[in-house]
Amino acid sequence: MSHDQINITLGTAGHIDHGKTALVKSLTGCETDRLREEKERGMSIDLGYAPCIVGNLEVGIVDVPGHENFVKTMVAGAAGMDGVILVVAADDGVMPQTREHLDILTLLGIRHGLVALTKIDRVAAEDVELAQAELAELVQGTFLEGASILPVSNVTGQGYSPLLEALETLVAQITPKTTGGVFRLPVDRAFSVQGYGTVVAGIPVCGQAQPGDEVVILPQDFGGRLKRVEVYGRASDTVMAGQCAALNVGHWESQAIGRGDTLTLPGYFAPESWYVCRLRLLPRDRLRLKQGGAVRFHTGTSEVNAAIYNLGQGEVGEPGEYLIQIRTQSPIIAGPGDHFILRLLSPMQTVGGGTIIEAIPRRLKRTRTQLREELEQRAQAISDDARFVEYCIRAAEGLTASEAEIAVRAKVLPDRLQEILAKLMREQKLIGISAGRYLHRDTADAACSHVLEIVQQHHRDIPDRPGMTFEELKGATRWDK
Repeated sequence: MSHDQINITLGTAGHIDHGKTALVKSLTGCETDRLREEKERGMSIDLGYAPCIVGNLEVGIVDVPGHENFVKTMVAGAAGMDGVILVVAADDGVMPQTREHLDILTLLGIRHGLVALTKIDRVAAEDVELAQAELAELVQGTFLEGASILPVSNVTGQGYSPLLEALETLVAQITPKTTGGVFRLPVDRAFSVQGYGTVVAGIPVCGQAQPGDEVVILPQDFGGRLKRVEVYGRASDTVMAGQCAALNVGHWESQAIGRGDTLTLPGYFAPESWYVCRLRLLPRDRLRLKQGGAVRFHTGTSEVNAAIYNLGQGEVGEPGEYLIQIRTQSPIIAGPGDHFILRLLSPMQTVGGGTIIEAIPRRLKRTRTQLREELEQRAQAISDDARFVEYCIRAAEGLTASEAEIAVRAKVLPDRLQEILAKLMREQKLIGISAGRYLHRDTADAACSHVLEIVQQHHRDIPDRPGMTFEELKGATRWDK
């Protein structure tokens, strides 16, 4: 029986040895522990992927390790999830990585999930009820509040029918990722296949791609064309955001590509070190992040040491929301709206996370007039491509912006950009300056007022002169054009 593929990826989360991998195997028939060391040690240490049939749909599922030493790997896997199965063993209950994984999922913006209470064959019925009550308390105030808590046994199969029904309901609640943006795949791993060459695997976060498309690996800047696409382990003519995929570009060297790199379309992204972000800090005892303090910064599948700078007053310490800027020790690839996780270097623990607003060329001065207001406007704009295009034109440093500049900053493909620009022109929000160059009407009005003020002040200062020369006016405005 064939099933319709949908670009949704579910994932597991939870403490070590709570039955995540066994649950995935029961749901999919796939053994996601692929490394010899995983089989020898009896625990997951890397990410595992499998196709999963839910009702009449085929989705992807990613299995993450639960050991505290591999939280960084868990973050890389969770970054591609649309919904989660939080796995808790009935004989163990809530454990440290249960709590940390739940914090990470929340900070990464995941909004859909359920709880699987595993190993119920090992405990008495009253202990199952106590474990359910403990879990209901744990998830209060999180995105899992009110979600199903389903007792199951990976040994006897008890509880699997209700679990499958709940998964159908879960998948129906999830909106698949957009496929209209700039294709981008944070790399999980790269390997070589005899007869094909290099294969890059991961879960795309945006857009779609087909064999023959020109792509680039960053930060290495290797260019090439897709030769072959596999989705859920089968050849496909298209890969979409949210699908577990393997992409073949034969002539690349697989040893030179690894987790944390990015496969995308050429011309839209570049390795950057400075990012302005909105941070949510978790409650932690005696936590103080001083200006320039060292943290571990995770986004997509990348992780890197970084320095944190508060754009408000004082240090980052009390739980709550902050506008910050991050300087990564080595450049990474990230886009507006990407989620991130912050962890301490010692002790290694998750302290917060949030959303990247945008890459910036240099450190911002927090004393700059109206900086916070401008960043709040930018943060609101990135959630919608049309709003962000308009913002990019309004905020252009040279007053006007070209289509190429807008496309790169807003990460919008040419056809979609033309739709947005045409709509903004019809709404009379833009002024076409020349072919492919635009001025926002608010900017034009502000510029006219500024010029008028300069001229009036000139007449007040030198009433005997009839006016200003063009060069004098240009110098007074400090505009390049």
